[in-house]
Amino acid sequence: MRVLIVEDDRDLALAISEYLELHHLECDFAYTGESGIELAITHRFDCIILDNMLPRTQGVEVCKALRSKGVATPILMLTACDTTQEQLAGFNAGLDDFVAKPCPMPILLARLQALYRRHLPERDRIDVADLVIYPKENRAMRANKVLKIPPTSWKMLLILARHSPEVVTKQTLAESIWPDEDVDEGTLNVHLHQLRKIVDRPFDSALIQTHVGMGLSLQGAENDRTP
Repeated sequence: MRVLIVEDDRDLALAISEYLELHHLECDFAYTGESGIELAITHRFDCIILDNMLPRTQGVEVCKALRSKGVATPILMLTACDTTQEQLAGFNAGLDDFVAKPCPMPILLARLQALYRRHLPERDRIDVADLVIYPKENRAMRANKVLKIPPTSWKMLLILARHSPEVVTKQTLAESIWPDEDVDEGTLNVHLHQLRKIVDRPFDSALIQTHVGMGLSLQGAENDRTP
């Protein structure tokens, strides 16, 4: 995921980017509303983190300007003033979500990832090597054999497939599958083991890859993936 951080507090912008990059997100910066607008128009980003209290141009005005220019990138606003009036002004300007400062970094990351997932276009078919997934039909095949995948393992497979061949952290998987629960790694590993038994074990090659200290990915030997 590529994120634009529009924040005039350079120390805060750096702290956010360092945390996000630890979770394999790529970050770019703008320190004024004007430069944020220019970057968002001329470059592709998956999400924008936008501070509301910027010099000269407030975040709400930046959001309005971007929407008026046809930029549909999801925008998560950082605000030090969590009031109903400010929330309504932001949403009326085209804001997608907001968090109040100070916000714990794990919460910021989770809200950002949730926003990104909500805006992912759902495709009719995802191909990873000889694995074919039909998200809208809850159906998957590998080497022309239908796979019977339990609901929780199916959710895990979809997350990995939508991000393939990128690495997905176990924390991201757990938060996506059980958003309102505190699930330990053991529970996650049980469902992962079950998924591997179905998707990998009967076949000649493994598609679910473990990246030590990083997370998991779904990919073929040569990162083969059909758009």
